[in-house]
Amino acid sequence: MTFSIAARCARTGRFAVAVASSSPAVAARCAYARAGVGAALSQNVTDPRLGTHALDLLALGAGADDAVRILRATAPHAEHRQVAVIDARGGVAAFSGARALGVHAIAPGGDCIAAGNLLANPDVPAAMIAAFAASSASDLGTRVIGAMQAGLAAGGEAGPVRSAGLLMVDRVPWPVADLRVDWHDAPVAELVRLWEVWQPQLTAYVTRALDPDAAPSYGVPGDA
Repeated sequence: MTFSIAARCARTGRFAVAVASSSPAVAARCAYARAGVGAALSQNVTDPRLGTHALDLLALGAGADDAVRILRATAPHAEHRQVAVIDARGGVAAFSGARALGVHAIAPGGDCIAAGNLLANPDVPAAMIAAFAASSASDLGTRVIGAMQAGLAAGGEAGPVRSAGLLMVDRVPWPVADLRVDWHDAPVAELVRLWEVWQPQLTAYVTRALDPDAAPSYGVPGDA
């Protein structure tokens, strides 16, 4: 019921995941990232514990291949799960359990990996990777959202897409972007709109947290 991408920016060290689904609030269950560590996606009859476990394994020094191997061998009901991981060096790995739903596929790329289940066709993840690769000069958030647009254009899910989200981390211990469209008739398009609002303000909000005196004003009435 999901198609998604996990990616790393080799230039900035940021990690991002973007995801869309026919079910509500998909990003709340499926998207995981930790600054300096990596990113993970846990989907298909989702067990959110797997995303956190993957990041913990990466933080302990495992590469993406090792993390996925451990998860596949130890996760309860692993045959139902689909997991994708990217590590701090840009290594990627993923698995789809034997009972993954419908048409499912995984596509690795440079500093990225895409996966999906209950897809309209098996080419959706590859289309996402191609779009990510073709946009190397853009901001990481723009690149993963563009990949989602490409996945949707390639067919997306077999059914209607109703929710989408973007999670991105940088050099601080909180997400620098955590945008969610939890129920909408066109959630990927709405996610694009949210990113266009948030992207110009992203750095300012980090500065407000770290050094308020150096931060720009909010530009609202009453803000000195």
